[in-house]
Amino acid sequence: MLPALYKREKAIYVQCPMIKAVIFDLDGTLVDTIEDIAAAVNSAFAKYGYPPRLGREMYKMVGNGMRNLIKQALPQAVSDQSIIEECASAAIKAYAEKPAVYSRAYPGIDELLVGLKSRGIPSAIISNKPDILTRMVVDAVFPGHDFRVVQGEKPGVPRKPDPDSSLEIAAVLGAKPEEVLYLGDSDVDMLMAGAAGFFSVGAAWGFRGTEELEKAGAMRIIDQPVELLSLL
Repeated sequence: MLPALYKREKAIYVQCPMIKAVIFDLDGTLVDTIEDIAAAVNSAFAKYGYPPRLGREMYKMVGNGMRNLIKQALPQAVSDQSIIEECASAAIKAYAEKPAVYSRAYPGIDELLVGLKSRGIPSAIISNKPDILTRMVVDAVFPGHDFRVVQGEKPGVPRKPDPDSSLEIAAVLGAKPEEVLYLGDSDVDMLMAGAAGFFSVGAAWGFRGTEELEKAGAMRIIDQPVELLSLL
């Protein structure tokens, strides 16, 4: 049994409460999607004559939606909003054509999902990836897992870190905010979880790393997916 407070590196985390549901981020948390994202972005850039970007260059750019990603990935001199919109639309189209060529679940994720199912704990996904792409990736990578809700970015719906959509998902899962564990890999995820009143857990294996998660207020940080089961 962990004490009510314990120290992990530079951050202090509180004891995990009784958890009745788990909500996940997708990119960098459940699935390593960076190469498929890079392929879609570079397909759009090639169409408009912009230089390609490496997948590893995009780790810090992912998490705030496709348009923000495009804006950061374009050459610094390009700031015209219409160009950003055109490239984003082209990237989304390219991604939809090949949503999961390189994407794979991180090691240990399948075991985690099986463990949640065996405990009768429902799970869901909320992502800032466009909704259609979120569903395509989940269907391709997790064909046998029954997530109660899978939701990506939708027009007119505030994306993370706004907590409203995640609170609606918690209600569908039959859990109060304080009964929800949220697992994500970025500051956006931790900020959303904090705003929603969830128990926030950082995925150290993801795109951003422990320092960002600690600064954003993660209540716990885990190094392997199956460690989450010990918190339940």
